[in-house]
Amino acid sequence: MVFLCVMVSSSLYAQTITVRDQSDFQPLDGVMLSDNQNHLAFTNAKGQVNISKFKDSKEIVFKIMGYEDVTLTLAQLIAGDGIVLLKDDKLSLDEVVISANRWEQNKAEVPNKIVSVTKKDIVLQNPQTSADLLGFSNQVFIQKSQLGGGSPMIRGFSTNRLLITVDGVRMNTGIFRGGNLQNVISIDPLAVESSEVIFGPGSVIYGSDAIGGVMSFYTLEPTLSTSDEVSVTGSALTRYSSANSERTGHFDINLGWKKWASVTSFSYSDFGDLQMGSNGPDDYLVPVYVSRADSTDIVVDNPNPEVQTPTGYDQLNLMQKIRFKPNEKWDFTYGFHYSTTSDYARFDRHRRTRNGHPRYGAWYYGPQVWMMNSLRIENKSTNAIYDQVSLNVAYQQFEESRNSRNFGSTTLETNTEKVDAYSINLDFEKGDEKPHRIFYGFEAVLNEVSSTGEE
Repeated sequence: MVFLCVMVSSSLYAQTITVRDQSDFQPLDGVMLSDNQNHLAFTNAKGQVNISKFKDSKEIVFKIMGYEDVTLTLAQLIAGDGIVLLKDDKLSLDEVVISANRWEQNKAEVPNKIVSVTKKDIVLQNPQTSADLLGFSNQVFIQKSQLGGGSPMIRGFSTNRLLITVDGVRMNTGIFRGGNLQNVISIDPLAVESSEVIFGPGSVIYGSDAIGGVMSFYTLEPTLSTSDEVSVTGSALTRYSSANSERTGHFDINLGWKKWASVTSFSYSDFGDLQMGSNGPDDYLVPVYVSRADSTDIVVDNPNPEVQTPTGYDQLNLMQKIRFKPNEKWDFTYGFHYSTTSDYARFDRHRRTRNGHPRYGAWYYGPQVWMMNSLRIENKSTNAIYDQVSLNVAYQQFEESRNSRNFGSTTLETNTEKVDAYSINLDFEKGDEKPHRIFYGFEAVLNEVSSTGEE
């Protein structure tokens, strides 16, 4: 009998246990395991962790922000079949935010109001675009002139008075104007791990664009394996929405080794014309729309006036990240993002009339293209200058256009903007949480802008 108990104990410690959320049974990533002998381990994206290093421990403490700490003995782990459930800590005040100073910091210590959107929130809300993701927070107003739109507004500020960042890289460029812009939809909501919105000025850290606030998006990070085996995780989604005949497909996959990791994400959405509700005022109905036949504009009766023609478009998003962590001090991450849309109509302009006819025969945005290459290098090494340092180098390409043609005219007016944006950001952190903690660094940005008008 004694021999049998020893074998069970050895078998357990050779296993990988799984830590899950008690409420929805989802795996928890980043849970820290510790004991009184200074042994540490962390769960991976599957919530799994190898506990062989704890074979001589009497008790193991499971800890993660937002959940109550759990302390378990060997006997309790055996009784739980290698599954540990953690309960939400409703009174936790230690929520961590990154956007305030570009480093992890307790939310309670930040003077700005910050709203966080977690991965759980994103999965629950299932937004069609990143503009919808911000809107679901009920803290950011989203202006839409067309289905392919989404211009965030915070406390009366918008566009070039609000800053958008992706993985710490500023998305704003020299062509961001005072009017509403929909660049935020280039970010794939299904590849977003979390998002933070800073309300109020953030110009000290982010520059003059951040007068009204900062919207920070953090995309999926490559996750390393906690064992000698390759860690493979991923997710897939298909979605149909009857309101706009949306058809979306998405998948992402993470491959993790001890020092190398890769995450790949792909999303494609095809949006049809949006259909409004049947109980609204008649002023919102679309009885006719313009169609082009044999180089001639004709007015066509809409068979279903509740369908907002034209509003449909499609969008493609790709993301690839590669991570290399040779030791505890150095961490390298390369990221590639690509997004493009089809042409999409400016719906509110199509509702204008002149002399009893539609004002425009065509008014649409050309493909909105965004591409970003970034390299982030992090180092943790306590010295006289810093305790942590992060270098983020990025190159982005933007292309967008506006196209309009009067009803019955053959003249198409086109305005096209292209931007090559180069940026380098160096951030330092020095000191402990108490009594002092200092953040400093610098950022340099170069925009090469090409703007052309054709008629």
